[in-house]
Amino acid sequence: VQLQASGGGSVQAGGSLRLSCAASGLILSRYHMGWFRQAPGKEREFVAAIRSGGRTDFADFVQGRFTISRDNAKNTMYLQMNSLKPEDTAVYYCTSRNSLRVGYVYSNGESYDYWGRGTLVTVSS
Repeated sequence: VQLQASGGGSVQAGGSLRLSCAASGLILSRYHMGWFRQAPGKEREFVAAIRSGGRTDFADFVQGRFTISRDNAKNTMYLQMNSLKPEDTAVYYCTSRNSLRVGYVYSNGESYDYWGRGTLVTVSS
């Protein structure tokens, strides 16, 4: 299984980026998917999740700025980030969990099985 995150870059505050997570070795429709991030010197934190059935969840700090989606036909998940702030600067990781497993907690990184390498997002003021 491989998860490849892409789409990161440098933007100014107020700008937008669209992250992609291409999955291989698994059938995306059977997995819950998530985005986490880690800023320099900080712990990894939950950003957003989308379940196999389509339900979405977001961290409080997102405040309606981000949208998570999936294209099962392309085996790819997306994170559309708008109104970016300097505090959104971090490495963003995509992750997956088999939806047949019980005990899923979308905001807990320990709930996920596979992780991608991450893509860096830098937001300047």
